[in-house]
Amino acid sequence: MSAEIICVGTELLLGDIVNTNVQYLAQQLAALGIPHYYQSVVGDNPERLKKVLALAVERSSLLILTGGLGPTPDDLTTAAIAEFFRTPLQENPQIVQELRAKFARLGRKMTPNNLKQALVPQGASILPNPSGTAPGIIWQPQPDTTIMTFPGVPSEMKRMWHETAVVYLSSQGWGKELIHSRVLKFRGIGESALASKIGELFNLTNPTIAPYASLGEVRLRLSAKASSLDAALALIAPVEEKIKHLTGEDCFGADEETLATVVGELLQDTKQTLAVAESCTGGGLGAMLTEIAGSSAYFCGGAITYANSAKVKLLGVQEEDLVSDGAVSATVAEQMALGIKNR
Repeated sequence: MSAEIICVGTELLLGDIVNTNVQYLAQQLAALGIPHYYQSVVGDNPERLKKVLALAVERSSLLILTGGLGPTPDDLTTAAIAEFFRTPLQENPQIVQELRAKFARLGRKMTPNNLKQALVPQGASILPNPSGTAPGIIWQPQPDTTIMTFPGVPSEMKRMWHETAVVYLSSQGWGKELIHSRVLKFRGIGESALASKIGELFNLTNPTIAPYASLGEVRLRLSAKASSLDAALALIAPVEEKIKHLTGEDCFGADEETLATVVGELLQDTKQTLAVAESCTGGGLGAMLTEIAGSSAYFCGGAITYANSAKVKLLGVQEEDLVSDGAVSATVAEQMALGIKNR
């Protein structure tokens, strides 16, 4: 059994809104150990949505849809789902009552178009929305197909997911295993060079290894599927140890560790302090180091010497070397480092 995420909204296709819902749901499915192989984004068009549903029901057992549950004319998700499965919509009196109560609490008049949100396919259960006016549905329109719909508003979707959807999925036998990942971080080596060092480890199936480049570093995600967190960690540990052995000092940390936190820990362990002389980075290095709480224990400060005159005046860099070798050179960098050290 596998899940598929379908996000509905023309604003997503146009790039007007960043689709954070799909990222969140993908992470949640992984945490529950529910396989998930496909994602789709479709505009507010019922015919196109039905074509996406036709593909999804052939390859996935759990369809999770977000968006298109509001009261406006372009909110067509529920109607399109009902039409696809040839099931009539019916007004749910519980939703009507809750809508009237919510508008009354807000001191607002409920317009007739809000009753559209009370229409659900015959036989569907309600997925309550405590934070908004657009409830979702949980529905099994045919054997081996479960549909869950959520509003597109991330805060509403997340609360509905945690308070109702996860409980329901667990009760139906989904999520008996979990997927746990650990991310190893590397610097000073490219993705292709790292891959060549690891070699056949990429062929492992549990845990799996996936490389991806990030700003200033390369990462390896080790993901294991098991019945418990301890069992998953036990699968990851020997593979992580072998990777570190093969890559040596290229690997600087894992998970939430950053180069700045690792450097800080090394400085504290060896009782050393650090000062920086910056040019083109314009204070970026110092900012990165001082983002760490308690960094004053090892970080003394720095000098931003972007202009050559500042390098000469503040750090004692030789003018003739700036002329002959240039500001971006090993000679000048060494003099900058010595200059800040001696101050």
